Amino acid sequence: MFKCLLIPTFLTLAAPVLAQTAPSAAEIAAYDGLHRAAQTGNVADLNRLAGAGADLNARDRRGRTAAHVAAFASQDAALRALANAGADLNALEGQAYDVVTIAAVADDPDLMSLAIELGNDPGLITSPYDGTALIAAAHLGHVEVVRRLIDAGAPLDHVNNLGWTALIEAVVLGDGGRDHQAVVKLLVAAGADQTIGDRDGVTPHQHAQDRQYLEILSLLGDKT
Repeated sequence: MFKCLLIPTFLTLAAPVLAQTAPSAAEIAAYDGLHRAAQTGNVADLNRLAGAGADLNARDRRGRTAAHVAAFASQDAALRALANAGADLNALEGQAYDVVTIAAVADDPDLMSLAIELGNDPGLITSPYDGTALIAAAHLGHVEVVRRLIDAGAPLDHVNNLGWTALIEAVVLGDGGRDHQAVVKLLVAAGADQTIGDRDGVTPHQHAQDRQYLEILSLLGDKT
């Protein structure tokens, strides 16, 4: 049991350093040009600036492009305008997050689906953990986001630099409740590999058994 609790404790300690960082109030107040237009959703200004030759992929001091800012602000129309003007939706900001993963973590499925429609690859390797949007959404129990990522062809069995898949994270970092049960059900139905273990070879089934997540155990079946 001690082994299973060690890594979540590590993640709790690491989270304030490595989690996504949305623009602060001070940063937003200092924005101009495309970044300000993206934050406020001013499509007319975005189109005017793009037409005048503004650098669509210019970055703020934390590496955020206007598209990242639009994602953090949940400005769908601004994101569409930027993409139509030629902005790179697959760009990673300073903490290695793309628009899709920003939306996945924010539980913003509509903006995430829009980003995918506009060309953002749902399977990009993102975050300081070398993960994916699907792993992040599974960890957080964002059911509709997980459903849409699976439908978009996101890789089911990517292993991040912690040694975890989306299925493992749904168990190890989940609470065993309804949302994480639904995530596990979606991943299993899509064909996620239940035999992939963590760095110590511990499978999702074994992690669920250790935590007495009985409903999740019933979804996983006897796959040790």
